[in-house]
Amino acid sequence: MTYRYLEHMTDALIEVTGQTLEEAFETAGMAVVDTIFDIKLVGKKTEKKIEIKTRDLNNLLYSWLEEIIILTITDGFVGSSFKVCITRPNEYVLNATIGGEEIDFQKHHFKLEIKAPTFHLMEIKLEKPVVMRFLLDL
Repeated sequence: MTYRYLEHMTDALIEVTGQTLEEAFETAGMAVVDTIFDIKLVGKKTEKKIEIKTRDLNNLLYSWLEEIIILTITDGFVGSSFKVCITRPNEYVLNATIGGEEIDFQKHHFKLEIKAPTFHLMEIKLEKPVVMRFLLDL
């Protein structure tokens, strides 16, 4: 379960890997938060739950990234642990529990503001390990 920043001139291009699709999504959540704040400084005082339903995997990843950004920037909650379950009865359904705490700008060391995720350069390879790439508009 890892992520790394790839070369990009103006935005954050991130590649994540996981042994499963769920693990890759969990890692993507961590990468988004760690782009905004220092995730190592975030405690796990409360939990938030998220459910997302979409027709395909690219939309699921986009919606997941968007939810993390909204939770952080709009709701003032910074996550540090992510547990994701993805099912596919007729559409993709993601249920997640995110452990974290309210944002404290002095404690969490603000890094960058993310405007939005984007479909540009988005890639999901369902192999072992699962590899996903996505671009965050800064």
